Amino acid sequence: MNLDLKEIRDEFWAKGYVVIEDFFDEALMDELHALILAHFYGAVDSCLTDEFAVRAKTEIVPWFPQRESVSRFDVIDDDARLAALTAAVLGEGWHSQYCMVMYSAQGTNGQAWHQDCPPETKDDYNLNRLLYTRDIVDEIGGQLVLVPRTHTGGALPAGDPQGVFAGQLTLYPKKGTLVLIHGHCWHRVLPVKGPYRVSTNYRAAPAGTPDDVTDICVYRNMRYQFSTKRVVEERAPPPS
Repeated sequence: MNLDLKEIRDEFWAKGYVVIEDFFDEALMDELHALILAHFYGAVDSCLTDEFAVRAKTEIVPWFPQRESVSRFDVIDDDARLAALTAAVLGEGWHSQYCMVMYSAQGTNGQAWHQDCPPETKDDYNLNRLLYTRDIVDEIGGQLVLVPRTHTGGALPAGDPQGVFAGQLTLYPKKGTLVLIHGHCWHRVLPVKGPYRVSTNYRAAPAGTPDDVTDICVYRNMRYQFSTKRVVEERAPPPS
């Protein structure tokens, strides 16, 4: 695959996201998918608090395979094309943060509207590098929804965690697709209808970004700090 790095960079910074289909080899996606299913089979147990899941309307179970020395996931970090693309978007000196598999079971909420990190300091942000080991189709649910150009729009407005925004866009990534999303871009994942829904996020950040940039996540009804597992700000919608 020949990538026009300048074109991709310009599209990303204009919209806050970019989608590249057929970026990863299908055989590799099958291999990683099998490892993901083997990990979660019979062992789905959220590490998030019940309060968080209820308040944030977010029901995912994270897995950090590289922290458990599942070395096969290193192949994505070692992909020279992905490294070049990331450098084009973030600039030189960028760094990988971690690989997080996100698993949602049938009948769960997916993820409510959120920003991965507070937008008040515009230069402190993460880059989501999402890959898909299976097609996201209507029968499964769990489609990725975002509002283009909100990466420069300030804080996600308070309100219904699962409400509808004018101009929101629904994505249906296919196996092998790479989706880049700016951490300040408003995004969510729709409820899951099929047996499960899974995606894998190789988060990265520009040079000089604090290691804990994603510790506080902005939701429409609160700001939540993962390190302390507590709500650090209640957010109420403006009076009508």
